[in-house]
Amino acid sequence: MHEANKQKEQICIWAKSMFDRGLTCGASGNISVRLSNGDLLVTPTGKSMGFLDPNEISHFNSDGMLVSGLKPTKEKPLHSAFYETRNNTGAVVHLHSTHSVALSLLPDIDPEDVLPPLTAYSIMRVGKLKMLPFFVPGDPAMGDAVRGLAGKRSAVLLAHHGPVVAGKDLEAAVFAIEELEETAKLTLLTHGLSPRLLTKEQQDLLRD
Repeated sequence: MHEANKQKEQICIWAKSMFDRGLTCGASGNISVRLSNGDLLVTPTGKSMGFLDPNEISHFNSDGMLVSGLKPTKEKPLHSAFYETRNNTGAVVHLHSTHSVALSLLPDIDPEDVLPPLTAYSIMRVGKLKMLPFFVPGDPAMGDAVRGLAGKRSAVLLAHHGPVVAGKDLEAAVFAIEELEETAKLTLLTHGLSPRLLTKEQQDLLRD
């Protein structure tokens, strides 16, 4: 129970940090954390990430039964898909961050590798960003689309919706999705300007 309480507090701290910096707004965005015993913590539906209460965080046991907290985000199946296909996933963060969503609207991006190789940390923390098609929010098909990737991607961009990132823990997932958003911003700022990209050799070195 100590681990669960600590992680609930961390979810609220990181959620407020992202909300306060404009990475999510209103009641958008959601976070989940998998505990060492297989239990899952998920932010509740209809709640602003800037004003979360640890006691309201949805707590599911390893059998998928809600044991405490409020009703979870309707996008819980999206989170579950990452845990099911990537064994090292300890947390998942989903935002509706402005620049990432804007990038998903452009007609000339590569859906298999949305982010151009502009910075070292986008390659190290995000990797290849796959864009998935548009789904109605909460559609279980989003989870099926992630399962279809067979655990090969730690981050996806939902068209007209926003990014989803899985990390080994909550801090890693937050850092990665923030790096994703910053790289999306850089991509938009340099779009059409033929920016200098990291070479293949530099990219390979970073991946190694």
